[in-house]
Amino acid sequence: MIEAIGLTKRFDGFTAVDDVTLNVNAGGLFALLGPNGAGKTTTVRMLSAILAPTLGSARISGYDVVAEADQVRRQIGLLTEQPGLYSRSSGLEYVTFYGRLYGMEDTHIKRRALELFDRFNMPNTAQRRLGEYSKGMRQKVGIIRAMLHDPVVLLLDEPTSAMDPHSAKLVRDAVLELRNERRAIIVCTHNLAEAELLADRIAIISEGRIIAEDDPATLKKQMQRRQRFE
Repeated sequence: MIEAIGLTKRFDGFTAVDDVTLNVNAGGLFALLGPNGAGKTTTVRMLSAILAPTLGSARISGYDVVAEADQVRRQIGLLTEQPGLYSRSSGLEYVTFYGRLYGMEDTHIKRRALELFDRFNMPNTAQRRLGEYSKGMRQKVGIIRAMLHDPVVLLLDEPTSAMDPHSAKLVRDAVLELRNERRAIIVCTHNLAEAELLADRIAIISEGRIIAEDDPATLKKQMQRRQRFE
């Protein structure tokens, strides 16, 4: 469902992503773990057909991210680290704007949006201005926007960045609720505990390269053994 082979991105001689290969099947939740600047966001931007790779290829639900970019964008829901909410609009007005971009009818948008507000424990908040929302609520609205058209692929870049522990837990619980047998999810994070909680497979990325990949338990044991010998 999500496939990248040798994905590489260079900017004026600087290699931001270097030969990244990954595969996420339907039902999988894959964590891309690494510090700021490791290449996580650039990888997600290539997978979402925002950036064209310098080398390599990627496919989303069988569609090539370069040759079939429009089809790719219809398949995905994307949450960026800073969703860019419009504080003067209400939550419902905000997601309605994006629903129209996806070609959805207003009646369908409203029904779907209100279902998602309820699902993420935000009843009776859709008519409130986004500027009145807490950080955790705003991030969940970003997830609602990404989920509005019921995509089969979700790309979530640092969904709990700069949150207090309570808000972060709300968002993690929301992400876990989104897992199902027909959807593939990638979560970018710098938090090992978060990756371990959410994902069934973790890849560690450093300086643009994936340096380790495995299931959380195996990867954690490998890291502990490595630390003992350092």
